[in-house]
Amino acid sequence: MLKSRLFIVLCVAMLLQSCYRAESPTPDAFVPTEEQMDSISFYTTHHYSQNYNFIVVADSLRLINNELLDSLSVYKGDRLVVADIMMLPADTVDSVWVQVARDEETIGWAHETYLLTAVAPDNLISRFIDFFSDTHLLIMLGIVVVCIALLVVSRLYKRHARIVHFRDVNSFYPTLLALLVSLSAVVYSSIQLFDPESWRHYYYHPSLNPFSLPVHLGIFVALVWTAAIVAIAAVSDISHRLQAGETVLYLFGLAAVCSVDYVAFSVLTLYYVGYPLFLAYVVFALWRYFRYNRARYVCGNCGQPLRSKGLCPNCGAENI
Repeated sequence: MLKSRLFIVLCVAMLLQSCYRAESPTPDAFVPTEEQMDSISFYTTHHYSQNYNFIVVADSLRLINNELLDSLSVYKGDRLVVADIMMLPADTVDSVWVQVARDEETIGWAHETYLLTAVAPDNLISRFIDFFSDTHLLIMLGIVVVCIALLVVSRLYKRHARIVHFRDVNSFYPTLLALLVSLSAVVYSSIQLFDPESWRHYYYHPSLNPFSLPVHLGIFVALVWTAAIVAIAAVSDISHRLQAGETVLYLFGLAAVCSVDYVAFSVLTLYYVGYPLFLAYVVFALWRYFRYNRARYVCGNCGQPLRSKGLCPNCGAENI
């Protein structure tokens, strides 16, 4: 009996000891150095830091080599990496100096303002953004696009060809694509207008994943993806509804209308005019489609979509 009690006490003691956990020493909290704090602060406001990659987009870029006490040049297409960043508050031209390197022998300094006019982030998305973010380019491109689009649409209209919003086909995809392109342009210009710093950060660190971005940027990227998917669906649907020649003409007209929509809403939204015009365009596009282009009936003989009852233009059957 005594042995059994001793055994129970021993087991309880072993269990209690197994539950005990010695406290591990708490590591000291990470305290960044002054240099690290400066780097974090610079990255927050300038959106790049050391080891960031640029590509030269100007014809040439002159750098100052402090070791050789001379200047050197890098040229269009050269890839550069940020080696160091220096702040000179006494510099009246630009207090930020950036050291970039093409290779071990080609390394030098430049004012940040001068550097950023001659380089772009070394990725395709940023280059694309850089091209389409120039307002002057958009205006010039808009004039050219509008002229070409009006010429194309007028030629198609005179040939009685099908055109989105006017002589449209029984497919909602072209109308939806035009609206998505317009909405994407409005959102794009709105971001540049109301939150340019977030767009600037996206420019330096682009992503095609809408879920990894802030809400407004994620909405824009999602609209771009949706427009691409709808464009594929529109091409596929149109090619099944029209003959080959009519399909090509219709797609040319659709591309012209979408180009005008993009350029017009991108520029006009910067002056706040794009918002009421976009609402009016949505009403117009939906009204035209549901009033004139949507097929409400189907031929009972051949299954061809019909806008109204009566003779089927495909098989001639009477639909009452």
